Amino acid sequence: MTGASSGLGEALARHYAAAGATLGLVARREAPMRDLAASLQGQHQVYVVDVAEPARLAEAAAHFCATVGLPDVVIANAGVSVGTLTEHAEDIDAFERVLRTNLLGMVATFQPFVELMRGRGQGRLVGIASVAGIRGLPGAGAYSASKAGTLAYLESLRVELHGSGVKVVTVAPGYIHTPMTAVNPYPMPFILPAAEAARRIARVVERGERYAVVPWQMAWVARVLGILPRWLFDRLFAHAGRKPRGLPL
Repeated sequence: MTGASSGLGEALARHYAAAGATLGLVARREAPMRDLAASLQGQHQVYVVDVAEPARLAEAAAHFCATVGLPDVVIANAGVSVGTLTEHAEDIDAFERVLRTNLLGMVATFQPFVELMRGRGQGRLVGIASVAGIRGLPGAGAYSASKAGTLAYLESLRVELHGSGVKVVTVAPGYIHTPMTAVNPYPMPFILPAAEAARRIARVVERGERYAVVPWQMAWVARVLGILPRWLFDRLFAHAGRKPRGLPL
């Protein structure tokens, strides 16, 4: 599981550890990772790795497989977010970081496991996307683009693995109480505590659903957003609240 040191990743780790799973925890920050692993029941593997480094992710995957075995579930959860505006040249670096982490990091997370799971004829590859990927939100061009990319990528991967026994599960959460959303200066409807979001997502994973929006109320919001005519969407969202610009969280 990537992005395990805080927020939704930490909540998912706690949920699965409590259920008796042996975890491979991946994140950039060592101290929170060690603290998390020490607080969980069971023995778990900790990998201080940035998902933007595919070679190191592959090494972590190989170590986990050699030490614990081929996992039943791989969750690509790592993500960063920050407000971005195209007119600011300095935001190009933020665009690059967000896309490299949220989209390419997901590819790099799954890559070491795909052929192994296909060979076994079983497994679940779980990608944490976002409702923000359904339409391009103002001030969030990098984040919306990255999550739109994950939605398309996960669909491609699901079709590629059709009939192999390997399930690709796309989860598109709405708002969750995490450090990432704590800086949002606007209302966040249907926001969930991280532990509750983790419980619902785990249920989706267990069922092997192809695609799910969590919570269900946001599924209706997503459907409405998806069918809004462009002229109406532009008018409604032109002055919507925006995440502050700065370093990606």
